[in-house]
Amino acid sequence: MKLEMTKAKNSFRYKWLLSRIYPYLKPYLFRIFLGFLVAIPLGLLDGVTAFALKPYMDYVVGGKTLEFSFLGKDVVVTSMQMSLILPVAVVLFAGFQGVLRYLNDYLSAWTSQRITNDVKKGLFHKLINMHPQFFDENSSGVIIQRYMNDPQTASAGIVDQIKTITTSTFGALGLIAVMLYSSWKLAVIGVIVLCLAFVPVALIRKRIKSTSNKNMVIGGNLTTNVNETYSGNKVMAAYELQDRQEKYFREQIVNGFNVNMSLIKRSAWMSPLMYLIASVGIATVLGYGTYLINSGQMTAGSFASFVTSLLLLYKPVKTLGNTLTNIQNLFVAMGRVFELFDLEPEIKDCARPKSLNGLCCNIRFENVTFEYLPDTPVLKNLNLTVQKNETLAVVGNSGGGKSTLVNLIPRFYDIKSGSIRIDSTDIRDFSLKSLRRNISMVFQDNFLFSGTIRENIMMGNPEATERELTKAIQSAHLQDMLQELPDGLDTVIGEKGLTLSGGQRQRVAIARAMLRNAPIVILDEATSALDNESEAIVQKAMDNLMQDRTVFIIAHRLSTIKNADRIAVINEGELVELGNHEELMNIPNGQYRALYEMQFKKQEINA
Repeated sequence: MKLEMTKAKNSFRYKWLLSRIYPYLKPYLFRIFLGFLVAIPLGLLDGVTAFALKPYMDYVVGGKTLEFSFLGKDVVVTSMQMSLILPVAVVLFAGFQGVLRYLNDYLSAWTSQRITNDVKKGLFHKLINMHPQFFDENSSGVIIQRYMNDPQTASAGIVDQIKTITTSTFGALGLIAVMLYSSWKLAVIGVIVLCLAFVPVALIRKRIKSTSNKNMVIGGNLTTNVNETYSGNKVMAAYELQDRQEKYFREQIVNGFNVNMSLIKRSAWMSPLMYLIASVGIATVLGYGTYLINSGQMTAGSFASFVTSLLLLYKPVKTLGNTLTNIQNLFVAMGRVFELFDLEPEIKDCARPKSLNGLCCNIRFENVTFEYLPDTPVLKNLNLTVQKNETLAVVGNSGGGKSTLVNLIPRFYDIKSGSIRIDSTDIRDFSLKSLRRNISMVFQDNFLFSGTIRENIMMGNPEATERELTKAIQSAHLQDMLQELPDGLDTVIGEKGLTLSGGQRQRVAIARAMLRNAPIVILDEATSALDNESEAIVQKAMDNLMQDRTVFIIAHRLSTIKNADRIAVINEGELVELGNHEELMNIPNGQYRALYEMQFKKQEINA
């Protein structure tokens, strides 16, 4: 699946989305519930301000005396006393509201971060188990955007938005209660106008979804551009590609701007429309309220309390467009997140996988056909048997299928038809872990992880003893290099191991493969990028790695090929010749002989 082709098709199925996010909310339901309990009075307290205006206008401004009974006693509050009580009450109310707001914000932030972390961990677990072709088809930028940024948008916002909706809902209920208490006739007008204000929002949902998806692709392209600029900085400098990279970056920035402005052009009219609707409501209330006061059906204090409640109620409504846009963006991101969770790796264990415990007899390719793209076969009905402890060199023209052949053994890719068998058992019947545990691989450009040399070697076998580690280092001829480094094995090599030379990185990779101690070894052009001096050292290390193991080696060096037990010549996806060096050289007009004379003879002369 190409991630930039996302549809977020379930982004309007709110019930479904909430049911999918619920397992991530469940562990924190107590804190979420506690946050809601805080949010409810925090919302209701908005009505207190409006309600306080009624006694202020009627008793302080109007100069009336408040008389009521409390626990059987008559209580009298004068206008002067009321003027002192109300300001103190306002201050106490503000302090209480501040404490509630702090608790609400803290609980919301804590819960949001934990949920976001859990979603990211779940997605990363899915990501690391995806098959290599998934990474072939998707750029680093899109993967980062989808697996890191979307979860942040979706899960971090869910609690905040639910909290906001809860606070606003109960705030609205409190204000409506004050409005009903003040005048049910005016309250009916206010609520009708409020409902009308929600109508325009539904009209731009699909536009929000489209814009969010386009922004995701643009964000991924920008991240890819930055990654490529970093990783390819030397090529960029050597070929003066700075203008190209900058032009592409600027184009993506402009595209993002145009996409967002397109949404704004179609959604910006909502706020003015809502202002207009709210203004009509306020104007109607003012006109009808004046009539009610003049006719003695309502006091000035009740009217002031009602108008304040109405204004407080309409304030969030006026910004409703932006609020609901953010919420819809959240649901679109959530839809994309669960698309990722629903992705299944094409290469996975069968229902009841067997465990591979070493190689007893042979590895067989039986009528193997493989293709990366539909109807474009890379390997065609290939048959090949490699015996235990045999070294097979694989040669052929570029693009002929050599690397593909060896990448099928650990199931980096699955064949289209035929079978690959280890000791008569199809490799698809083995668990991926046990299959790959029996294979050591050294690539042309071995990736070293940020960390120490020790950590990178121990990745071959985290349970290895110090003695086994020392033996692997000696077999890989790493001792001299380690002695030259200030911290030896514990030297931090940085990202991709770029502080080491090519030969040093290869020897670290060979030590890692040595420590794995697997019966099957795959060497994919492990010395092709090295100079002669480095290659000589690496070749010695490789010879140690190859001892008493079944080896597949893709090489372009004559010495490596001539020492192999047999040589397989792969051309355009077919096995065209098979035998040792002497046998293949004796084939008149043979492809190996032509390849030797074209690529290897000069090496033999110069040796």
